[in-house]
Amino acid sequence: MDADTHEVHILDTGERYRCAPSQTLLAGMEALGRKGIPVGCRGGGCGVCKSRIVRGAYLAAKMSRGCVSAEEEAAGVVLACRVMPRGDIEIQALDRMRRCMTRHLSRDVLEEGRPISTSDEQP
Repeated sequence: MDADTHEVHILDTGERYRCAPSQTLLAGMEALGRKGIPVGCRGGGCGVCKSRIVRGAYLAAKMSRGCVSAEEEAAGVVLACRVMPRGDIEIQALDRMRRCMTRHLSRDVLEEGRPISTSDEQP
């Protein structure tokens, strides 16, 4: 593993990926190369990539208050397109991002939190 990158764990899907400190969490997710990663404006204004940082240090750039309120931001809610890791991170997708990323998962996996495959193939 590259010492200049941090591990990002997407709690909703069990996926993990490496992300450079200069790279946004959304750009790292896109590099996974799988379907279901919602991408909008990439500038903090549309809210498509709304997520919650559950654990870890990060640097957040300006985000639209129409998408993330000050109270939400204080509770770790961010837009993945505006956040860069400063250490290993655990992230939980919210709203549309969660629906898009978990669409291919069975209800049992989502409710029980079991590890899943990162493949798009259906059984």
